[in-house]
Amino acid sequence: MAVLRLFASIRVAAGTGKTIIPGNTVGEIVDAANTRFGQTFTELLPACRIWVNGEQAELDTAVIDDDEVAILPPISGG
Repeated sequence: MAVLRLFASIRVAAGTGKTIIPGNTVGEIVDAANTRFGQTFTELLPACRIWVNGEQAELDTAVIDDDEVAILPPISGG
């Protein structure tokens, strides 16, 4: 199972910054997270970037046990 790390607004929507989610691909993990965390999480996800072990990933990227999948929303500031 992969470690899912969440940051900023997507973390707030999920109510946690870190959890374990089963899946063999990033897409499977994202689908499980959508189901677990609900509508606000799902609505924020399209604007986010997804990384696996520090490298940008796509939904079909394979994931193995102990991989870290990080979801980062866009950052704004000023």
